[in-house]
Amino acid sequence: MSRRAHETLPVVYLNGAFIPLREARVSVLDRGFLFGDGVYEVIPVFAGKTFREDEHLRRLQRSLRAVSLRTSLSTADWHAVLQTLLEKNRAAEAGAIYLQATRGAGAREHVYGDEYEATVFAMCKAGGGKSYAAGVKAITHEDTRWQRCDIKAITLLPNVLLRQKASQAGALEAILLRDGHVTEGAASNVFVARDGVIATPPKDGAMLPGVTRDLVLELARQAGLPCREATVSAAALAAAEEIWLTGATMGVAPVIELDGKPVADGKPGPYWRRIAAAYDEFRRGGVIP
Repeated sequence: MSRRAHETLPVVYLNGAFIPLREARVSVLDRGFLFGDGVYEVIPVFAGKTFREDEHLRRLQRSLRAVSLRTSLSTADWHAVLQTLLEKNRAAEAGAIYLQATRGAGAREHVYGDEYEATVFAMCKAGGGKSYAAGVKAITHEDTRWQRCDIKAITLLPNVLLRQKASQAGALEAILLRDGHVTEGAASNVFVARDGVIATPPKDGAMLPGVTRDLVLELARQAGLPCREATVSAAALAAAEEIWLTGATMGVAPVIELDGKPVADGKPGPYWRRIAAAYDEFRRGGVIP
């Protein structure tokens, strides 16, 4: 390979070094590989700049604390890593930055000791620009995941299987139900509009506290829309006038079909149009209008 071709390979961060993706290596004894012992974060990138970076890094630190996983990187270090990644890659083409930390390599024992060296990885992901403005399809499914879904853990097999079921049904997402109530999507948070009120499930161990979810709540309140954090029953979901999915790389997507039936008139609703406009304005300017 020529030097020029080598330099154009994606550059990633791994354990203190910025290296071409092709050169990145992790031990087969890494606990992330053996046990899924790690956490991750996804930070959207718009126009070459990270979006809500502080909020995402705070959630990363919360996940690390929740699983008692320590790394050598401070918040300032993380900021520097993200900036350098954008500089070394084509930032304008990046759709997100993916961060992951595991408890590192060691003997394959379930119990871990105090002495370990975390594996820390970060990369730019291409993408972005996909529009869901026309609406998406979703299915409902029993929430088969573990009980600590508030931790952004890398153990995502249940989510993968649920998303696969949705895809096989011709849908984008599976909206999950536990004990007769909505928790979240397999890879998104859920909002429901009914009887003039917008509701999203409260933050508890059954759902991930989404950064985009929190922003949408801020935008709705700023716009004077009636919104609240409250349990959403399966019956309320089925009778909803509007359903939205929110996520870092998704933005705010209106659900126009649920389990093969149209949501209301099968078109994105007026509340969604107001929130989508406010979200796009915020994304461009970084302030709540």
